[in-house]
Amino acid sequence: MKTIRKSLRATAEHNKALVRGFIEAINQQDWARFDNLIAPNFIRHSSTYGQAQVRSREQLREYLAAEYVTFPDAVETIRFLLSEGDKVAVHSGLRATQHGPMGRFPASGKVLEADFISIYRIADSRIAEAWAEWDCLNGLVQLGHLPPP
Repeated sequence: MKTIRKSLRATAEHNKALVRGFIEAINQQDWARFDNLIAPNFIRHSSTYGQAQVRSREQLREYLAAEYVTFPDAVETIRFLLSEGDKVAVHSGLRATQHGPMGRFPASGKVLEADFISIYRIADSRIAEAWAEWDCLNGLVQLGHLPPP
């Protein structure tokens, strides 16, 4: 029983380290490291309005690189991680200034501070799937694209 607990703890720590590395790679725009951490057939799920459907590692890389055109100073900060089985849940924050267009919304020059909840599924020591949600409406208000309620 003690060996099983040790093994589960080691797997949980390994999975959390993968997710930490993924977020670091994105923050540094280190796409080579990113490619080593993400499965080729990666899938991203999100019900947040305006989020692109992502069905591969290449699509995710393109999506994230495009976000850096809009928010070149974007930094995601992990607040906490929880791991169970093949899943890692993350509560993180993002701080970024909108210097480029975001869909139909022009650059505002305003700062966005947003909280994210993401869950990552690990398979074969790579991130294979993710579910990511954030308050898009609040973000559009912060950036000045919608009036406050």
